[in-house]
Amino acid sequence: MSSLKEIFEGLPINPLPPRRPRDENVPHAPTRTPELSPSEERLALQNALRYFPPCLHETLAPEFVEELRTFGHIYMYRFRPTFEIRAYPVQEIPSNCRDAAAIIHMILNNLDPRVAQFPHELVTYGGNGQVFANWAQFWLVMKYLSEMTDDQTLVMYSGHPAGLFPSSPSAPRLIITNGMVIPNYSSRPTYEKMFALGVSMYGQMTAGSYCYIGPQGIVHGTTLTVLNAARKHLDCTDLKGKVFVSSGLGGMSGAQPKAATIAGCVGVVSKEALDKRYRQGWVMFTTNSLDECISIIRKAREQKLSMSIGYHGNIVDLWERFVEEYENTGDMLVDLGSDQTSCHNPFLGGYYPVQLSYDESRVMMHEDPTRFKNLVQESLQRHVAAINKLTARGMFFFDYGNAFLLEASRAGADVGWREGINGTKFRYPSYVQDIMGDIFSLGFGPFRWVCTSGDPRDLDITDEIASSILEGIIQEGVVDSIKQQYEDNIRWIKGAKSNKLVVGSQARILYSDQKGRILIAMAFNRAVAEKRLKGPVVISRDHHDVSGTDSPFRETSNIYDGSAFCADMAVQNCIGDACRGATWVAIHNGGGVGWGEVINGGFGLVLNGSEDAGERVKRMLSWDVSNGVARRCWAGNNKAEETICRTMDENPKLKVTLPYHVDDDDVLDRALRD
Repeated sequence: MSSLKEIFEGLPINPLPPRRPRDENVPHAPTRTPELSPSEERLALQNALRYFPPCLHETLAPEFVEELRTFGHIYMYRFRPTFEIRAYPVQEIPSNCRDAAAIIHMILNNLDPRVAQFPHELVTYGGNGQVFANWAQFWLVMKYLSEMTDDQTLVMYSGHPAGLFPSSPSAPRLIITNGMVIPNYSSRPTYEKMFALGVSMYGQMTAGSYCYIGPQGIVHGTTLTVLNAARKHLDCTDLKGKVFVSSGLGGMSGAQPKAATIAGCVGVVSKEALDKRYRQGWVMFTTNSLDECISIIRKAREQKLSMSIGYHGNIVDLWERFVEEYENTGDMLVDLGSDQTSCHNPFLGGYYPVQLSYDESRVMMHEDPTRFKNLVQESLQRHVAAINKLTARGMFFFDYGNAFLLEASRAGADVGWREGINGTKFRYPSYVQDIMGDIFSLGFGPFRWVCTSGDPRDLDITDEIASSILEGIIQEGVVDSIKQQYEDNIRWIKGAKSNKLVVGSQARILYSDQKGRILIAMAFNRAVAEKRLKGPVVISRDHHDVSGTDSPFRETSNIYDGSAFCADMAVQNCIGDACRGATWVAIHNGGGVGWGEVINGGFGLVLNGSEDAGERVKRMLSWDVSNGVARRCWAGNNKAEETICRTMDENPKLKVTLPYHVDDDDVLDRALRD
């Protein structure tokens, strides 16, 4: 492809590009096992051919069938672009609508091979977090966005562009739904069939909404989680010599070693994506020897070093070795433990059983899925058994939210699962229940921005703006709990550049409450208007936040009034953002903890320096945060009630229904007894 402009000419079918074999020099998504019937296989082929004129069906049909039978899905590899996919500066992207150019910038970043986990399968992270379901959809979306005007909206159905529809300049330019399946049919086997048929898609959280910024986002979240876990459970703020052990080195979990060194402790991680993280500088030492790994840990503990160690092997072997070391020497070598394997997708590459090698697993999960599932569940039982022995001797373990404890419970592991309407509690708390839930209730969550100019100097300026805004809020006076969160984030943002966190687009993340988010976004918008920044700024967030996600085993795991399994908040979040000025909105089934386990709502807002953009900031961000704080307040969280009451004092137009509390539990007991 000779120029970026060619990407906006639509599906390249005249002439048809030559068929190319799958490139085995890049990582690929695991082969899927949809187990289609002959009639379903026929339907999948028919659905794929809908994107092409009949004159091409004779040529394309056989290769699409081959892809379906070989890989379990029709990706349309023939149509994979030959140009370099990356976040091109917005000023280089031809379009009729500057908001659309910003969206294109974000999509291309999600598919950048430096960012995406399996770029040729359009997977950004999490093993199956799709941007689109096939390459035909990519081409159509690019053309639609290049043609879009300020009074049109592009509608996306699970990766499929339904088309451009007349709207208004105040409406969102893009509305995305992913995997919104009728609840009774939202099961894993049904998903595999629907994805193979090309009618539904799993967008994770920020893959299918085009807002992923590389692993930087989870580096920040993990850093804050480790710091707060140490304060609460190790009674320390200095983590030198403390050891944090976890697993997973994929698109999200690869952030853990970097977070450990930023927090100041010894981080030990394990998984197959180790070489990539080592080349990126996110892992300092690598080894495939358990003996060497243990030796390095001992030395780091003794010398109180801050480092990250990557063990190239299975985490179960490492946990069992920690048990062995304690039983043989009395040395407890780990202080904090967690897990961030993609257990939302345990039987298709999200979790590799200790009994098999990586290559053996990739074959068996496709050729003998029943046997593979049994081995995964046996491995999870061993995994938990080792952790249980270590926590009995003082290690603190928490679930980092990718369904590890949920899948372990389904495997029969001893995780203390209790059924019931409030059945979200295990032997070990999720990090939301124990560490981050109250921070969400204060209104703090992941505020992200992308400098669409692509100029690193723009990112430096926004870093300076953000840190100065937070420092100013502290100087005005805030309660201690909020001050601590601001100080953590000021430290983060001031060290962000030196920690080399950018992968792909010029992006940044910090945690802030409603006041901080609005003030920072308004300041960015002014900087664009004053030409201090060379291009617009896109703000968004991870759906892992105060309001955007209803997830009973993660974001809303500390909701105990029986509504943890209700999704009103996430749906209202998406609708509310759309009518308050978001440039685009998204609502997903799945994300983080898996298909059928969570509903996520998200947004993107382009700050173009206009007065209108500033008004949208105030309307939309105030709703985006207060929606979730109000829900958490009604569910009984005291910090959320304090937060929403302060917010009502600041904004007389905000009127939230507050709960009356039962002060005397005996009233309940007497009434029920009578």
